[in-house]
Amino acid sequence: MMRQFLSSLRLDSRLAEPLYRQIYLRIKDGIERGALAAGSRLPSVRGLASDLGVARATVESAYGQLIAEGFLQSRGQAGTYVSPQLRPLPQGGASPAQPLPMPVADPLHPQGMLQPFQLGLPALDAFPRAQWQRIVSRLLRSATAASLALPPANGQPELREAIANYLHLSRGIRCQPEQVFICAGYPAMLDLVLDTLLQPGDEAWLEDPGYPVTLPLLRAAGMRAVAVPVDGQGMAVAAGIAAAPRARLAIVTPTHQSPLGVSLSLARRMALLDWAQRRSAWIFEDDYDSEFRYHGRPLPPLKSLDRQGRVLYAGTFSKTLFPALRMAYLVVPAGLTEAFARTSRLRGCGCSPLLQAGVADFINQGHFYRHLKRMRPLYRERREWLAQALERQLGAHLTVAPQPGGIQLLVRLRDEGQDARLAARAWRQGLAVQALSDWRITPGAGQGLLLGFANFTRREEAERAVARLQALFDGAN
Repeated sequence: MMRQFLSSLRLDSRLAEPLYRQIYLRIKDGIERGALAAGSRLPSVRGLASDLGVARATVESAYGQLIAEGFLQSRGQAGTYVSPQLRPLPQGGASPAQPLPMPVADPLHPQGMLQPFQLGLPALDAFPRAQWQRIVSRLLRSATAASLALPPANGQPELREAIANYLHLSRGIRCQPEQVFICAGYPAMLDLVLDTLLQPGDEAWLEDPGYPVTLPLLRAAGMRAVAVPVDGQGMAVAAGIAAAPRARLAIVTPTHQSPLGVSLSLARRMALLDWAQRRSAWIFEDDYDSEFRYHGRPLPPLKSLDRQGRVLYAGTFSKTLFPALRMAYLVVPAGLTEAFARTSRLRGCGCSPLLQAGVADFINQGHFYRHLKRMRPLYRERREWLAQALERQLGAHLTVAPQPGGIQLLVRLRDEGQDARLAARAWRQGLAVQALSDWRITPGAGQGLLLGFANFTRREEAERAVARLQALFDGAN
């Protein structure tokens, strides 16, 4: 099967698509169609490059992308193999084949291979890997003895300065590099805030529905979580005040609420800031994906309205670059800089100094801005692929909720009480669908499914994935 597939692999240098991407797409398509069986061994880089008449670097780039996305596995000198967990996607509207046994997994933290509808992943195929590799390689070649020493606990100075400049230009946030703290992802960032500002037993407002990871993190730290409902204007601040007026912290996603996609209205933003000032409370603003907006400019962050120093602003490179960086940043009010520095010295930032320096160069050399500019129309197109496929194949069962930005879709189900059951069945079939009800703290009306779309590289991929999802709906009737 492998030999037959490779004999049919033809490249065309006249196409606009680079040769490495032609190889990538053909191998990926072969895996999805079952022409390349799970666990089968691919030719060596040298061998395939010779057969195709291309440079070894061309094949290395294609293999590297497929390995990064989980379609292939590198086993060192043993060679490169199709990931053994993969199975072919059904074509058209056909029912899915009998699934292989799936390992026990956490839908909120899928690892390994890239799965259809997976949330929280940017377009990995569109990341400028060659440019990133050149930056990191140069940093490795120019490493000094000093660069091998213990790194700063609050992050590399050049990255903190680059972030401060970026936030000033793009988000209207004025801060000094000393106010920026680099953390190894969202959990480490929230833990830093809780450890610095709160005491066990303190109350904290959470959006309901909201990011499911936050609630267990608060409970593990000994905090009392207070669910505050979210409606069309964002977090209902008045409801939070009524339920827990003396809360010490409010955790919000005001620009693009996760998962409903609404924005916190100006009236509620002002009410939230007023409450924080009167109660000497803090606001943790998670601005996780505001860079990706389909219409108009990104909305201004809550931090840009903060005149009393009550807002802690959180951003991440997981959505804009790639999640394997495990790199986020926190901007604290000027008056809290020393307090956070003391906490940081006890734990460190946990991010590789080499990768921090790489991200700093990526920003300072203008690549970050150009990358974001390219991603916005790309995500708009990929969102349309998925939305149209859902409306065409599953319009009788669901409606696509309008959202101005982000890298995931929310679909509302016409039949109540199904989303958790459908999501669980989808997960067993290798579809990384999440249920809206699993993002709720308290039971509420409004069933839905959350679907990522950023890694559908062709319209046909989105349509085949929706066909697999349609089979689950048909089986439920």
